[in-house]
Amino acid sequence: MKAFGYTTATPTLSDSSLQAIELPDPVATGHDILVAVEAISVNPVDTKIRANVSPDNGYKVIGWDAVGTVKAVGDKVSLFNVGDRVFYAGDLTRQGSNAELQLVDERIVGLAPTSLSNSEAAALPLTSITAWELLFDRLQIEKSKNNKPASVLVIGAAGGVGSILVQLAKQLTNLTVVGTAARKESANWLKDLGVDHVLDHSKNLNEQRLAADLNEFDYVVSLTHTEQHLDSIIEVIKPQGKLALIDDPASFDILKLKRKSISLHWEFMYTRSMFQTDDMIAQHQLLSELASLVDDGTIKTTLGEHLGKINVANLVKAHGILESHKARGKLVLEGFE
Repeated sequence: MKAFGYTTATPTLSDSSLQAIELPDPVATGHDILVAVEAISVNPVDTKIRANVSPDNGYKVIGWDAVGTVKAVGDKVSLFNVGDRVFYAGDLTRQGSNAELQLVDERIVGLAPTSLSNSEAAALPLTSITAWELLFDRLQIEKSKNNKPASVLVIGAAGGVGSILVQLAKQLTNLTVVGTAARKESANWLKDLGVDHVLDHSKNLNEQRLAADLNEFDYVVSLTHTEQHLDSIIEVIKPQGKLALIDDPASFDILKLKRKSISLHWEFMYTRSMFQTDDMIAQHQLLSELASLVDDGTIKTTLGEHLGKINVANLVKAHGILESHKARGKLVLEGFE
């Protein structure tokens, strides 16, 4: 099979950071299904792994978002059949989706939404799992429109995770949803996704909150540059509020949370697959529920830009866009070349 990856980590992106290679076709056993990959999306995790993690031996294939067709199933598989069209984000500890064929555990896979094209569906798995787990597992927000009104501030809301998180929060909860964006295009994107207010995270957040006549926030979700925004977060969050984050702050002074008794919640969507947790199948279940929400029109794809075929040049281009921190929505590639 054809695959794309690298033999040496490259902190500085170049045209040679990724290469094409031929690898043996994988064989499905146990709970694994073998998927013929048809479309992928590229995420910040791809760039972080490429920049920092060299293969233990041989070749590292990255990529953690895919849509494809089941070609074979292991002897313990019960959720899928050959021919099923599926979508998933995969497992950080295994070879990724930048390959024509991929093995993935059925318990972290869902049937793809029938109403979406392959490229539209490929934009959803990783960011949707992250956003879903953050809201409903980590922050333990109930999926109900009948709850007591509350509010959430989403910092960096126009990116991949934010674009799906604000939809889930608006459509499935009683939260007032406030997102931040520094560019006009990103602010317009968030308004199209239904956020109630947009603030500019390059300016004083508390002054903007007061000007918009908004109360302190019950929840703050920080999706990027948390260390830069920490003081502002503490200023705008309610006493006894909840802070959730997904990024990797270079430094983080947790003592700053004490005075307001702010609780801290990390979300890492690979935890369940990495540690084979007892509730690993929750990702299958949430992807199945998400597909239904997409097909009934409640949630829409967050595809930002279709970059063309799956090849070295387009993968390098996607890494460059992500490293510039100017992506809006998801970057998708489709069909191997």
